[in-house]
Amino acid sequence: MNIYVVRPGDSTWSIARKFGVSPDSIIKANDLNPRESLVVGQSIVIPSRERAYRVKAGDSLWSIAQKFGVSVNSILSLNNMSSSSAIYPGMTLRIPEKSKNYGTIETNGFIQPSTDEKETRIVIDAAPYLTYITPFSHHITAEGGLTPLRDETIIAVGKNNRVAPLLSVTNLSEKNFDTELIGKFLNDEKAQNNLINNMIDMMRRKGYYGTIVDFERIQPENRTKYNRFLEKLVARLHPLGYVVGTALAPKTYDVKAGAWHGAHDYSAHGRIVDFVIIMTYEWGWSGGPPMAVAPINEVRKVISYAVTVIPPNKIMMGMPLYGYDWTLPYTPGGEFAESVGNREAVDRARRYGAVIRYDQKAQSPYYNYIDEERRQHVVWFEDARSVKAKYKLVNEYGLRGVSYWVLAKPFPENWQVLDNMFNIEKVIPAR
Repeated sequence: MNIYVVRPGDSTWSIARKFGVSPDSIIKANDLNPRESLVVGQSIVIPSRERAYRVKAGDSLWSIAQKFGVSVNSILSLNNMSSSSAIYPGMTLRIPEKSKNYGTIETNGFIQPSTDEKETRIVIDAAPYLTYITPFSHHITAEGGLTPLRDETIIAVGKNNRVAPLLSVTNLSEKNFDTELIGKFLNDEKAQNNLINNMIDMMRRKGYYGTIVDFERIQPENRTKYNRFLEKLVARLHPLGYVVGTALAPKTYDVKAGAWHGAHDYSAHGRIVDFVIIMTYEWGWSGGPPMAVAPINEVRKVISYAVTVIPPNKIMMGMPLYGYDWTLPYTPGGEFAESVGNREAVDRARRYGAVIRYDQKAQSPYYNYIDEERRQHVVWFEDARSVKAKYKLVNEYGLRGVSYWVLAKPFPENWQVLDNMFNIEKVIPAR
């Protein structure tokens, strides 16, 4: 697989000819509309061609796999063979492109309930690339209750496609992440026991595989109490076979002050739970100044610290599947930026005749345009290049995997890059 950046005058046909592949293969891999022009600076995925190999005397599947630098399983899969299948001289085998050289990881995708039709489409499209799917979210009450969530379709479609559902538990309220609510909860043993009982009941009834606890904006003085709650939760859930994860704010040292960071004890979470999701995004956020949502230089700083206090095989790195469109000039407290997906960002660049550029330091694409009202805009988003840079970071640090926020808007290039680089762990056995 190659990633190609569109140049002036390029077309799908000319690019296909350059790489010796069919235009249809490029259109399919990137889910392009053949009636629309490409955008200068747009990154597209170029699928490599598989090759044919005629088996010779003395060949084995292992020797053929070694010859082409691919796995035996990839040859078996492409040729619809089993491990017991025999090969013989003169037989023609399809040899896949050399890929998946970065090993096996776990992936999680958060999803916000919408409609049955939309949920089904989103889950089916992403299922081959996901270990877990997490409907977001059930909110706790001060007494340890859980608010309802219409997650039945997500769970059913996910499990039918070997994607394990995880229960998302947050301290969200009408006040956003509620500091007062979580403070009362962490100082009430009865409420904590009630919540654990309610979580177990819900996981049993709905068929969840485990849980992700996402408590945020916690008073720093409740740091130890949060750790103790997690210890109690794990002690109850592990004997029942459930996995437990937590979501952590990004930081580059052990910050002990402030509601967003102080109570998130990296070292303790790394010891207590099965995995953590570090929310390595929102440097560029809707109410802040324009910049990349997840600049690789900032993400690297967080991961570099995290692996010193958390086992790398317990870390899932957060990845955004979105960007933002800011109206300029940016004014603190002014108009919030609009969230855009990869496809929306490229379509908008095409509509306004913008050229997509790439920031090498942040490893992120961006562009400027002027709208119909003569207002200036800047858009930062993610593309095939930026996600590849993040996946290489996962491999460099030996992390457990990645967690996506959020499954909603089309980004086919992301899945192509992921699939080319990694095997995805499935915890639900094949039927």
